[in-house]
Amino acid sequence: MRTHIKLGRKSALLLGTTILLVTTALSGCSGNSNNGGPAAGTAGTAEPGAPAESSVPDTGGIDHSKPLTITVFDNAANYQGEQTGWYGKLLKDKFNITLNILAPQVAGDQLYKTRSASGDLGDLLIIENSQLEELIPAGMIMDLTDLIKNTEHLSKYVDNHFKPFNVAFEKQNPDGKIYALPAFTADTSPTTFSEELPYSSPILPWDYYKGIGAPKLNNLNDLMTALKDIQAKYPKTPDGKPIVPITLWKDWDGGSMENVRWLSNWYGYEQPNGTTTIQLNAKGDIVPIVDDNSMYKKILQFYYDANKMGLVDPDSPSQDWNKVSEKLTNKQVLLLWYSWQRGFYNTIERGNQGNGNVAVPIADTHLIQNSDAYFGNGRVFAIGSKAKEPERIMELMDWMSSPEGLRYYTNGFEGFNYEKTPDGKFKLTEVGQTAFQENTPVPDEYGGGGYQDGQSKVNSMIMSDFVVDPETKEFYNNTYWASTIEANQTALTTDWQKIYDAITPTEYYQKNNMIDIVPNINTSLGSDSSDVKNKRSQISDYVKNTSWKMIFAKDQAEFDQLWTKLKSDVEGLGWNDVFAVDKERADKIVKMRADAIANK
Repeated sequence: MRTHIKLGRKSALLLGTTILLVTTALSGCSGNSNNGGPAAGTAGTAEPGAPAESSVPDTGGIDHSKPLTITVFDNAANYQGEQTGWYGKLLKDKFNITLNILAPQVAGDQLYKTRSASGDLGDLLIIENSQLEELIPAGMIMDLTDLIKNTEHLSKYVDNHFKPFNVAFEKQNPDGKIYALPAFTADTSPTTFSEELPYSSPILPWDYYKGIGAPKLNNLNDLMTALKDIQAKYPKTPDGKPIVPITLWKDWDGGSMENVRWLSNWYGYEQPNGTTTIQLNAKGDIVPIVDDNSMYKKILQFYYDANKMGLVDPDSPSQDWNKVSEKLTNKQVLLLWYSWQRGFYNTIERGNQGNGNVAVPIADTHLIQNSDAYFGNGRVFAIGSKAKEPERIMELMDWMSSPEGLRYYTNGFEGFNYEKTPDGKFKLTEVGQTAFQENTPVPDEYGGGGYQDGQSKVNSMIMSDFVVDPETKEFYNNTYWASTIEANQTALTTDWQKIYDAITPTEYYQKNNMIDIVPNINTSLGSDSSDVKNKRSQISDYVKNTSWKMIFAKDQAEFDQLWTKLKSDVEGLGWNDVFAVDKERADKIVKMRADAIANK
């Protein structure tokens, strides 16, 4: 299958020194991947403190004189409360808008149940596809068909991206209206993979790994041995903070344990969005996660073994993602597995010292990787049916998808984070290279506070940073700017390339037949009946709780006992009914992937 998928941007010389300023570095989101002026579309960038009337897009004479607070129900957010800092000031100055963010990842899943039961989830909604399928029939989603026609930027993506996505919701949307805009939509092609590092793969600190002799890693046992050796040689950071080989966190857990889900990708199995009981490989094989031979169990066993060796952070059962991100910034964690996690520590300056987190392939792995999210990534932007002043919300979404809005969200602001080069392209400033990691103070006139603190807490985009900026003809993702590629030719980069005989990790995995790149399918998979929803919730809670117990089991006998009990108990919770629904969804994904390849 992988031979049919196009690899984009093969020349990106980035590896571990990448400066990931996009806010995916703040969240990563627990869904499927991917991945952070004057009037939009014109040269230059207005300062965040510029008055609203100077650069608000003209979408029909909208009145901005009255302040508007938008309640944002946001599944992607790791922050709850008012958007403050430089991004908050930017929105206030440009649109006289304040965002009040409601975050289930902070407040808990009950937030969705309570607010949807009340009939009003919020004004601007960033929700899962499955939730959209429930909320359209309930009359809680606004029809955007006419509103989007009047937009300057979003209207360009209707025919190729938004309409095909919405039309697929046939049962809920027989008239083919535009109810939602898929999140992180890429404007490449349905079968292109543009990134230089797969979304989930083994990543280690290069200097520490070389410090123990850079042993070849043939399997997970070798990985654990290497982590143990690194831990022994480098027990603390230079400022005395303890270094942990593996750290885990609970607050992203969905239908199963999220930290298990993504390591399963290393061995060719993914859990498709919209499912909780299965894993799927590139060939279309569907395996229940409670199967004795499932990759889910294999990764649980890996974590258990690692914990018995003293490799798992004892804070894992109690910490949340925000605590983990602090440790990543301090280089307190050895094993990373999300590509964007490198952005918490890696800088060009450190790369020149051979210091940074990079891909370290394990010989027996065979990754599964979705192509660019041409039709989005499993979440959507929508407007609640009871939202006041929907024209202003649509105007905001249109600006977020404009060149100006995408530059602010992904790269900060011109003159602070980046600047123009003589050839009309962009390059990161010295401040911009480390503003995210160091939470660099922002001038008061731009909102004050720290740069990272003030970034968009919406933590999601409609059009992704894998869209080409019409001014520079480069992706908005600054990792792929020519200037960044040149700057990233550091000691770290060149050393990695020499050892692995590849320009990028993605190229290495492809050259060595260690990756399957499959079309990214984002479509209507059907919503659960109330019966299945209840059973799924109970099963998911049981699977997550048991998974954590297994990792921290006192011995192998207890691990095995918990697994056996899990397999038996989920049967009584309605496993077969939920599995049947998930298998049907997986079958649809398999067919659509085949069609995407046939029609590429």
